Amino acid sequence: MKDFLQLAHDRYSVRGFDGRDIPQEDIDRIIEAGLAAPTGVNFQPIRIWVFRSPEAREKLLSCTKMKFIEPAKVIFAVGGDPEQAWKRPFDEKSFADVDAAIVITHMMLEIHELGYGSTWIGHFDPGALAELFPETAKYSMIGLLPVSGIAAEPSERHTKRRSAEELVTTL
Repeated sequence: MKDFLQLAHDRYSVRGFDGRDIPQEDIDRIIEAGLAAPTGVNFQPIRIWVFRSPEAREKLLSCTKMKFIEPAKVIFAVGGDPEQAWKRPFDEKSFADVDAAIVITHMMLEIHELGYGSTWIGHFDPGALAELFPETAKYSMIGLLPVSGIAAEPSERHTKRRSAEELVTTL
């Protein structure tokens, strides 16, 4: 593996996919990375769906306006089950979304490490997704993750970062 900070800086949200298929062994590695993610009290209240068939991808794409992901031959969806997640005792906040976000982040980093591109799609209709795929209904769906080869350079937004002075407070 590369130096982690280098990996973190190099990975970017891909907006152009080449439509390359992803071998099953790479899909398995991406899933393994997600399953290795830490979750609150290790409850693992998450679910990963792999949309690979043309029919499943077409139905999934009807739930988002982000049509640039259409060439991706594999699209993951990740959700957390609020009922199964650890809840902070002070306010009963369910950590399902946090856990699912950690999982999808691990997956994105493995995707980059394997030489593919991805982007976290949050702009989708979870109600429509639940209608088309009822097995997602009880989950808080936090993201779609298309995966393919990269067909576009990163946007200038990739390197724009606010300074540590703006974002970090030491107490």
